[in-house]
Amino acid sequence: MNMANLAKIKQLFNKTSLFLEKQHRWMSAVAATRSILEKELENIKAAGTYKNERIITSPQGPSITVKSSQGQILNFCANNYLGLSSHPEVIEAGKKALDTHGAGLSSVRFICGTQDIHKDLESKIAKFHNKEDAILYISCFDANAGVFETLLSPEDAVISDELNHASIIDGIRLCKAQRLRYKHRDLEDLEKQLEEAKSCRQRLIATDGVFSMDGNIAPLKDITKLAKKHNALVFIDECHATGFFGPTGRGTEEHFNLSVDIINSTLGKALGGAAGGYTAGPKQLIDLLRQRSRPYLFSNTLPPPVVACASKALDLVMSNTDLPKQVLANTQRFRAKMLNAGFTISGDPCHPICPVMLGDARLASEFADQMLGNGIYVIGFSYPVVPKGKARIRVQISAAHSEKDIDRAVDAFIKIGRNLKVIK
Repeated sequence: MNMANLAKIKQLFNKTSLFLEKQHRWMSAVAATRSILEKELENIKAAGTYKNERIITSPQGPSITVKSSQGQILNFCANNYLGLSSHPEVIEAGKKALDTHGAGLSSVRFICGTQDIHKDLESKIAKFHNKEDAILYISCFDANAGVFETLLSPEDAVISDELNHASIIDGIRLCKAQRLRYKHRDLEDLEKQLEEAKSCRQRLIATDGVFSMDGNIAPLKDITKLAKKHNALVFIDECHATGFFGPTGRGTEEHFNLSVDIINSTLGKALGGAAGGYTAGPKQLIDLLRQRSRPYLFSNTLPPPVVACASKALDLVMSNTDLPKQVLANTQRFRAKMLNAGFTISGDPCHPICPVMLGDARLASEFADQMLGNGIYVIGFSYPVVPKGKARIRVQISAAHSEKDIDRAVDAFIKIGRNLKVIK
């Protein structure tokens, strides 16, 4: 073998060795990452906070079927507050839109993703909330990601309740405004933060209308008074209020008989339960969001069947004011019976989020599992969804629940509560 061939073989050998060395380093890095992830998962399981997903094999409703469970299970942990997720008129509207407008637009709104039904729903939402205009998003998480960055500049300040939803927190992180937090529903601390930000061009108070983990209501009347006193704007997230809270389902605004500047909310809970979110407010804000809101500009538009389902759900809400009244009646029945049995129920007594406070994460998980065995679907909530030491089962009441459903759920809570020594 001549020297030239030896040199080529040596060069090939060196290249192969280098490739194998790089491959080994890459595989070691992947293995190290897997090890880190596995350790983190083990820690979650050891803390009793690992979240298993149960598989539902039926439409959403007050009764569902669950894989590995026998028969119909009563569902008490869905955001289906009005029972419209599988309402026949809502389903039919989605089917019709599939035929008339297709499965999806394959595009964002400003390119070729806006249909007549999108504009119709936006007009309907604006009318429902008595606002000048509204803009649709693929989710309320996206709506919260889009509004703060667009509205606020480094000259401005946003003042946020410390227990606001994660999507509000993440949305605020995206903006360049001065970011301040006030203690949960603490008006004195809110005013202190407003004073601290008095030199800013705009000040925006941001709060959930109803806080989803605790079921308590923002003191909106006092918040709006402070806003007027300090020339600030008010933003509320109404995901756990729209459609069912307030005498006609107009949410926290209606509950307090007042108006705020900006509302973000969802179509994915009481209004059909599929997906979608929106911002409703001044026309100038909505116009600017169409020009600059990144989740709106860079995400596909809401699918036509989802739009049609939400639109029909909104029609049903606006035409039937008995639905919110039924939610309230069911809520009062459940709370009264549970309190009488000795359970600790947090949250506002007129709101259908009814957290059954247990404290311990493992206890909450075990309690929920035993409830499923007794034909009641509920979920244990623990850290990081709620603070450590405040684990709970969050019960959510629907207009679609019957009195018999409520009583059966309470009976199961009492039986298991006694077995686990939560109540006597």
